[in-house]
Amino acid sequence: MSKDKGSAGGFFGLTDQAKDDLIKRFLPRRAADADAGQPDAAVLGPRAAADIPEAFCRFDRFPGYEALLVPRAAGRRLGIDNPFFKTHDGVAGATTRIDGRLYTNFSSYNYLGFCGHPQVNQAAQEAIDRWGTSVSASRLVAGERTVQRDLETALAAYHGVADCVVFVSGHATNVTTVGYLFGPKDLVVHDALIHNSVLQGIQLSGAHRRSFPHNDWQALDRLLTQIRMRHERALVVVEGIYSMDGDFPDLPRFIEVKKRHRAFLMVDEAHSLGVLGANGGGLREHFGVPGTDVDIWMGTLSKTLASCGGYIAGEPALVEQLKYGAPGFLYSVGMSPPVAAAALASLRLLQVEPQRVAQLQARGRLFLELARQRGIDVGTSAGYSVVPAIVGNSLKAARHSNALFAKGINVQPIVYPAVEEGAARLRFFLSCSHTEEQIREAVQVLAEIVGR
Repeated sequence: MSKDKGSAGGFFGLTDQAKDDLIKRFLPRRAADADAGQPDAAVLGPRAAADIPEAFCRFDRFPGYEALLVPRAAGRRLGIDNPFFKTHDGVAGATTRIDGRLYTNFSSYNYLGFCGHPQVNQAAQEAIDRWGTSVSASRLVAGERTVQRDLETALAAYHGVADCVVFVSGHATNVTTVGYLFGPKDLVVHDALIHNSVLQGIQLSGAHRRSFPHNDWQALDRLLTQIRMRHERALVVVEGIYSMDGDFPDLPRFIEVKKRHRAFLMVDEAHSLGVLGANGGGLREHFGVPGTDVDIWMGTLSKTLASCGGYIAGEPALVEQLKYGAPGFLYSVGMSPPVAAAALASLRLLQVEPQRVAQLQARGRLFLELARQRGIDVGTSAGYSVVPAIVGNSLKAARHSNALFAKGINVQPIVYPAVEEGAARLRFFLSCSHTEEQIREAVQVLAEIVGR
């Protein structure tokens, strides 16, 4: 569901008046109040430091902090515990331990169970013994470590392209890649549900930005027909599996459109690598298209690959200019050896144990089928690694999350403004390590709670 920060009701389904009442009751003073009656700077002219309103000098007067406190106040008023930032006592996989209690866990990207896998742990430990915990500078300055290049070579081969570069942050990968490659004379067109990191990258680039309805390649085609020729370069950005909805685009159609309009195509495979395709090869394998048909493959190392960071894979000219010019690579420390080693070990395990992919897909199908049978709204999910249970407003989502937690099931609510207020949901992440019994029990308890 598309984001809509202007939706009526706001967080927990509160009206604007109710939110104002909570602000006055629970917040010490609104930032807007602090500036009330202040003349415009253009009228005052130069001001002394003593004339600067208090609201501009304190973090607790930032509008963002006020926005953070309002839902907390609403939660206290409505008796809803904060469902976020729970402390896990060990590896979070199909199960996890929180405050000494064991929970069935649906709030982890550990799709193939590689996080905590003995071979992955051993690879990280051996990398520490050989190279230490950090490379201590950017790779341009500090030089390469073989594990970094081995990881990049393996990722490039997995996508069927020539080269790859890894970054220390998945979010920063999109920000710096889009922000560096494109500029004010260019056009970036993206799916309406694209990740925040892409939007931040577009803003940094200064390129013209347009969106098209979710997964609608025909709308993209019409849009490019209208405006493509007004710009120099054009980039189309889609995702593999969309993390809020669990669905994916018709990649061959998007490839046709981008070729017809002479645009670049970027695919964010954060949630589809290791999930789609018989061997976990992602969107490319699922549709059987050559890797070179996509100009920019992006992925993260923190999900299937049980590590941390992101990467860009594609042709050598793309990768080389990112290595020598993208600020998020050039001015950032190089990837830590144990982090790179963990990702590489996970990728190798994926290649020799494709049965994990098959089991994950089976668990996803089972969850989706059972949820539909029980009348749970799963939206457009395809039933792979992500299945949402759309429950309505944010209040319901938070209450249902707490009720499930009390029953030994850990799943996080996704609330406004991350999604539309009427489309708040519980987002279930599936793992190959989940048992059929855990899936059946979770859906049964969910159906009972939602049906109350």
